[in-house]
Amino acid sequence: MPGVAAVAVCALYAVGSAVLIVYGLQCYMMTMLYLRRRKHLAEQELVMQRLGANTDEQAFPTVVTQLPMYNEQSVAARVIEAAAAMDYPVSRHEIQVLDDSTDDSRDVVDRTVAGLQQRGVRISVIRRTNRIGYKAGALQNGLRQSNADFVAIFDADFVPPRDFLRKALVFFSDRPKLGLVQGRWTHLNPKASMLTRGQALGIDGHFVVEQAGRTWNRLFMNFNGTGGVFRRKAIEESGGWQHDTLTEDLDLSYRMQLNGWETEFVPGLVVPAEIPEDINAFKNQQFRWAKGSIQTARKILPQLLRRKVKLFPLFQATLHLLYYMVHPMVLLVAALTPPVLSVVSHHRLPLVIMPGIVAMTASTLGPSVMYMTAQRRLGDHSLRKYLMIPALMLIGVGLAVNNTWAVFEGLTGRVTPFHRTPKKGAQRQMQYRPIKDATCLVEILFGVYCLAAFQYFLCSASPIVTLFLVIYAAGFLFVGLLSIAHYRRPALIDYRPGLFRPARSAA
Repeated sequence: MPGVAAVAVCALYAVGSAVLIVYGLQCYMMTMLYLRRRKHLAEQELVMQRLGANTDEQAFPTVVTQLPMYNEQSVAARVIEAAAAMDYPVSRHEIQVLDDSTDDSRDVVDRTVAGLQQRGVRISVIRRTNRIGYKAGALQNGLRQSNADFVAIFDADFVPPRDFLRKALVFFSDRPKLGLVQGRWTHLNPKASMLTRGQALGIDGHFVVEQAGRTWNRLFMNFNGTGGVFRRKAIEESGGWQHDTLTEDLDLSYRMQLNGWETEFVPGLVVPAEIPEDINAFKNQQFRWAKGSIQTARKILPQLLRRKVKLFPLFQATLHLLYYMVHPMVLLVAALTPPVLSVVSHHRLPLVIMPGIVAMTASTLGPSVMYMTAQRRLGDHSLRKYLMIPALMLIGVGLAVNNTWAVFEGLTGRVTPFHRTPKKGAQRQMQYRPIKDATCLVEILFGVYCLAAFQYFLCSASPIVTLFLVIYAAGFLFVGLLSIAHYRRPALIDYRPGLFRPARSAA
């Protein structure tokens, strides 16, 4: 390899590795921030014990529970009935089913709502003539048709417990600047497959450690799109729901905090949800989150700089908003590892790269420490749960192709529709198939490339670096082959515009 090209390749590799090291070390940082404030758990439990025996209905604040949905035949009735079963005074609680469905889900919704109305539940169905703004547009439209002081939001795949509203609203009672209380997602189907087990582990790590670490240290925290309660005034004073990104939840929560409103994550406020069991459904979900996060970063980061936010909160917010940049860096490092190994082997420079290897190894263990901390906090010390950490690493690596394309679209401003994630529901049958594209072929090609490089450099390069090639190969092949296994199932909704696919109509 010519000298200039070798320097360029090594420089790009160093940049990608540096970004991955920063995010790996960030996991240690979030774990430390969580542990230093963990006594807050006991304080929150004391707050929730104040539910008391208040029987005066007029003393309860008014709440509207919004249930946004689009073609959710499998789960629509379940979430509506769960919302209606929440223990809260009927006269102070209304339910809005924000139904943008275009299929038989409408009949399911109408039958379920009619039955509840006959039982005295204050529930209505709100439908629009178009889907402008998708979920954000539906939420804003519903808000205009209610005078409630607080807004609870649940996606269609969630099942709110009976005491959710009472537990959440007690936090607002003596904190007038508290704008959001976010609950912790738990899982309805964590043991369905290795894929769902890995996702459950990752979700637990995000909520138990990351969300708690952020909110308890007064850093910027995001609303997770569902399983939370807003103060209506906080939404309205922060500009309401906006649909110029695919992550309207992340966008609004940052605008609220920039406007002086506080957030509170409550680990004891749990709400179970269904985890995607189809790898393509999971990739659709991750694509939306990755693209929306980058769109939100483009929108919010300039505002953070103009507001002259303190250095550490600004640094944490930047890492938070740009988190999905990890995936392009994984792809870059995986692609450049073989040529870098060739340069190192040719010029005999193993000692020069040793500090980088040590840093990469240490940072790679950061997420594992965070996930193990979360499981210990949840009381799960089973060896099987810890053995799922490698599976989660494979999933994370394998998503690099899918999420890199999402990041590219987010950076370039490409506009695509909001695609929701299909669910199975209580009947365990998928009524809808996820959107599919040809990224699985690229994933398999990357997997074969890394595997071939591992075999080539096995005896001629650093064993630690070649071990990374095995991880990359396993991750890409796992996600790619699993995607192909599900690819042949018929799709009932449009393909996502993406690699090797022209844009088609919105789903």
